[in-house]
Amino acid sequence: MLDIADELYRWVEQGRDFAVATVVAVGGSAPRQPGAALAVDGEGTAIGSVSGGCVEGAVYELCAQALEDGETVLERFGYSDDDAFAVGLTCGGVIDILVTPVRASDTAVREVLARALGAAATGEAAALARIVSGPAELRGRALLVRPDGSHEGGFGAHPELDRTVAGEAAAFLDAGRTGTLEIGEQGSRCGSPLTVLVESSVPAPRMIVFGAIDFASALVRMGKFLGYRVTVCDARPVFATAARFPDADEIVVEWPHEYLERTEVDGRTVLCVLTHDAKFDVPLLRLALRLPVAYVGAMGSRRTHLDRNERLREVGVTELELARLRSPIGLDLGARTPEEVAVSIASQIVADRRGGTGVSLTGAHTPIHHEPGSTRRIDSVA
Repeated sequence: MLDIADELYRWVEQGRDFAVATVVAVGGSAPRQPGAALAVDGEGTAIGSVSGGCVEGAVYELCAQALEDGETVLERFGYSDDDAFAVGLTCGGVIDILVTPVRASDTAVREVLARALGAAATGEAAALARIVSGPAELRGRALLVRPDGSHEGGFGAHPELDRTVAGEAAAFLDAGRTGTLEIGEQGSRCGSPLTVLVESSVPAPRMIVFGAIDFASALVRMGKFLGYRVTVCDARPVFATAARFPDADEIVVEWPHEYLERTEVDGRTVLCVLTHDAKFDVPLLRLALRLPVAYVGAMGSRRTHLDRNERLREVGVTELELARLRSPIGLDLGARTPEEVAVSIASQIVADRRGGTGVSLTGAHTPIHHEPGSTRRIDSVA
């Protein structure tokens, strides 16, 4: 539900009652991942999506019913070969959806959800944990976890359960992951098993584009489209200007490697080196390939690539580090224009992030949607 936090937070501030349906788990070729949500208010207004259209009507009705009776429900949608007109996913996948009413009368849960939605809407890091399956009195209850490990709300059953879920949710938040975990009702092996959905809301990942060239302008737009916070860095002030890159969140006039040394990156950051000039590339890539970032790509011809690799070896870059470098940057799409090249680079970034092969889906037997592997079982507490 944090993926529609902006709208939902406004509903909370306006005092509206609503029900929110959240994708909890997926199997096979499902269109949306865990955390995707659809919400319906008391007037019948709907926002968000859980399936891209396949089961939206049925989920809408579940939300309306939850608003009326106040009950949290877990529903599974799949495809039925026996009944072609049954409500299900035409793509052949399976999704589990948690439908939770959020009413003014449910003060405790509403307050926790409001704080989680407020954090997500303002770009703060936060994780929201909710019971998906287990005793009826626990379903729909919520626990909000902050990056420092502090938490509020809870499940009202066993204090150890709150502490354990808070610790696990903090780990999900640190990785920027959304998914489920299984845990005992008392926070360990003890008690009936519970399934907990943890939704992480983290600031947008960073894309840093080095080299203020025409190709960079198109890549900046593509990066913004994909949800990145985009920085353009170039040592030449005549090229690194807001007029040339109006869509960039930040423009830095500085030697690339010096900027990379002082700026903050993490495991979701992507670095795109478009300078293809050895005096910039070598010191920059020497540092970049040793950082714990998601992606490092460098533009250039195959001749430039081979020459650059030799220069990098000469300054101590190892073969293992070189293996991380995506060079020449992008997938083979036959791209020529800056916009086409930006699509090529973005395609490679998405493929790396999602585990895609980059091959054509037509005639292939690879899965369209790759499993995130997000379910974790907790058997004991340290």
